[in-house]
Order: sequence, then C-alpha cells, then structure tokens
Amino acid sequence: MAQPPAKKTLSVYLYIPNIIGYFRIIINFIAFAECYTNRTLFAILYFFSFFCDGLDGWFARRFNQASTFGAVLDMVTDRVSTACLLALLSQFYSRPGLVFILLLGLDITSHWFQMYSSFLSGKTSHKDVKHTGNGLLKLYYGYRPFMAFCCVASEVLYIILFLYADAKSTSLLNTCRGILKESPLVVFMFISTLIGWALKQVINVIQMKTAADACVAYDSKRGK
Repeated sequence: MAQPPAKKTLSVYLYIPNIIGYFRIIINFIAFAECYTNRTLFAILYFFSFFCDGLDGWFARRFNQASTFGAVLDMVTDRVSTACLLALLSQFYSRPGLVFILLLGLDITSHWFQMYSSFLSGKTSHKDVKHTGNGLLKLYYGYRPFMAFCCVASEVLYIILFLYADAKSTSLLNTCRGILKESPLVVFMFISTLIGWALKQVINVIQMKTAADACVAYDSKRGK
C-alpha cells in the first residue's frame, strides 16, 4: 500500500517573523549608510526598523512561529542597532562621549548575561523571569506596555539626541539645554523619553546582577 506523501514543513529560516528580521537588517544597513548625509531619513528608517521589532513578535504569536533562531536574530539585531547608534552618538558628542560607550557596554553585557543565565537554567526564553525576586524586572518582562514604554523611550531619546546634534557644539549638556528651550511638545517628549530611558538603564543593571547571581549559583551547584 502506497504511503501518503510526507507533509512538508516550512523552514525556520522562512518563518514570517524571521523574514521581518532580515528586512530590519537591510533597513538598518541603509539607515546607517545615510546617517551622515541625511539625518531625517536615518531617523525614519531606524525608527521603522525598531517598529518592526514589535511586529515580528506579534507574527510569531499569531502564526505560532516562535523559534530559538528567531529569538537570537531578534536580540542580535536589537543590540547591534542600538550599539551602532550609541557609537554614532559618541562621535557627535565628545563631551562626554564616553557616556554612550558605557551605555553600549551595559546594554550588551546585561542582555548577554541574561541570555546565558536563561540557557543554564533550561529556560526557553530570556524573558522568563518568574522566579526572580526583583519586582521591577518582573514588571518589565511581564507587562508589555511598560516594557514597550522603556524600550521606545530609550530609542527615541537617542534619535532626538542624534537629530539635535550640532557640529558647532559637541557638548551633550548644551544640546539638552537647547532641547528644553523648544516647543512644549518637544520638551514633553524629551522629558518622557528621558524617564523611560532612565528606567531602562536601572533595569539593565538589575538584569545584569540577577543574571550574574544565577550564573554563580549554577557554578556553586556544579561544584558540590
């Protein structure tokens, strides 16, 4: 008796959220290629790529196409995009440009620790923080609107600083003072993003410490 043909399965590489991830990479390449000649275009493309970061998660849940590859692709794209923008800002603001390099290091270190500690714990996602004792970290990963606010605020703040960077002044403080003299709407947006950015940095520090503790606990158990 003839066997029914085996059902073809779609390659993980061709999952809709992963295709969106490839598209984001292309957009970012174009954005950074234009960052010195057309700041407005850069800002639009960069933010659109960031917006697509939310779309791929929705498509992954909608079509049941969540994957380990997709999670890694998503995080790497996020971290590299933010790192490139922070490196760019460190060139525009030499006083103090080091702050952007420190933020870059914190962002990468925090997420790398979190990913690796999740792997050691046998979790399928670095966003699984149910067993952590920190309420702010649980709120960040457990309540999507709060997470979205912190992430969007951080990226929009960096875009604002990029757009307002002035070749005549490399002082970050002077630029911030200039922004505060703009229209009430711009000032409101700037302060709102500053609050979200500050929360994101606090969460990054907490995440790094919590993940480091998990790695140490793993080593302690293995050594017994």
